[in-house]
Amino acid sequence: MEEVKRKGSKSTKDIPKEILEQLNNGQIETANLVEWLAVDQRLLLENLLKQTNRTKYLKPILADIENLKKQTVNTINEAIGTGFFEQSIKNDDTEILTIISTHKSDLIRCWATYTIGKNPKLNIKEMLEQIQSFSADKHFGVREICWLAVRSSIAKNLTESLNILRNWTTNKDENIRRFASEATRPRGVWCEHIEELKQNPSLGLPILEPMKSDKAKYVQDSVGNWLNDASKTQPEFVIETCRKWGKESTTKETAYIIKKALRTIEKQTGQ
Repeated sequence: MEEVKRKGSKSTKDIPKEILEQLNNGQIETANLVEWLAVDQRLLLENLLKQTNRTKYLKPILADIENLKKQTVNTINEAIGTGFFEQSIKNDDTEILTIISTHKSDLIRCWATYTIGKNPKLNIKEMLEQIQSFSADKHFGVREICWLAVRSSIAKNLTESLNILRNWTTNKDENIRRFASEATRPRGVWCEHIEELKQNPSLGLPILEPMKSDKAKYVQDSVGNWLNDASKTQPEFVIETCRKWGKESTTKETAYIIKKALRTIEKQTGQ
């Protein structure tokens, strides 16, 4: 059943107490980034484990959080997801993975993406197959975290990953199409760079080409950002690609992507 969309608060201090309580209890999804950052993940974890009669998982997962060198929303997210994977193996508990994968709370679903990304038994094909449903999640937070959860595996298996993801570029779901681009950005945001793509961005063309005139702005932004990333190490490649696309496609979508792709180069050349 589709719920009425809430309008999130503009600052943390403006979040109503009852809303914050519901968020920390996993009863509702976050409505915007302000709420997403405001959730107390430790408290949410404790509440979930109480609700599912798994409080014995709390101490070891909290210990993992405390051992983090840097505690941010994303590192805590990863630590909890990894902890769930480890506890599910240790306790032969596959049910908890289903619970968190389909949970009402977007942050809990974020944790679930790491139970895929941290599973050494999965090859890259299996990993991407399992993460695809998260890439199509209706919540922005889950979509952002899911590519972070598998990015290191994509980088380590780049040729095979690009070959698989090229098939995602024609998916009817714009979120799935966008994942193919966002997960393989040479630099990306909040993540390690993919050196191979920084030095040889032409490897990414099988993914980028099918989306050079994508109708969804969400996809256009990602493709433009991908090329902008590449322009910082291989500007000539980006200039040539944009020149070629400009001739092949005269749509406003392609023009928008080209403008986004060339922004760093134009800034540097003062154009």
